[in-house]
Amino acid sequence: MGTGKTTVGRAVAHRIGFKCADSDHEIERRAGRPIAEIFAKDGEAAFRELERWFVEEGHSHERLVVACGGGLVVQPGMLGRLATKGVVVCLHASIETILARTARHSKTRPLLDVEDPDARARALYAEREAIYKSAGTVILTDSRPLNEIAAHVVRVWRRESAEFVRRLGAGGA
Repeated sequence: MGTGKTTVGRAVAHRIGFKCADSDHEIERRAGRPIAEIFAKDGEAAFRELERWFVEEGHSHERLVVACGGGLVVQPGMLGRLATKGVVVCLHASIETILARTARHSKTRPLLDVEDPDARARALYAEREAIYKSAGTVILTDSRPLNEIAAHVVRVWRRESAEFVRRLGAGGA
């Protein structure tokens, strides 16, 4: 969280003429309530199940940039599943940047709606960092303008989408 996935996803989609879907927003729309309420009433496991639904059938499967929630890729098997659906790019930021970007929004981020959000964010970062860094091409978003980050993502997508299409044609996806 706090790496710029939604903002960058929208910018990239605009540049390449695709639509953009944010998994968190789509889950909220389908559930008819905010993620914080899903966590509070149904628990994190129920939310993770909704994330799996989103990946499998909760969106169009063509010409779409998807901004996935930060916990989606850490679920067992999910990173591999995402790789069968398209090019995976991981936006990364330092813990200091993430803390600064999420400081004002801890009440709307259930995993940070705790007594010490900074400590919780640091624990999540430490727990997830290795998985994030193995999630496709990693692009650092610290102190970089949006247009530069989006251009980098587009370059990666152009390069890696050709390989993805070759794998599909060979029956490898």
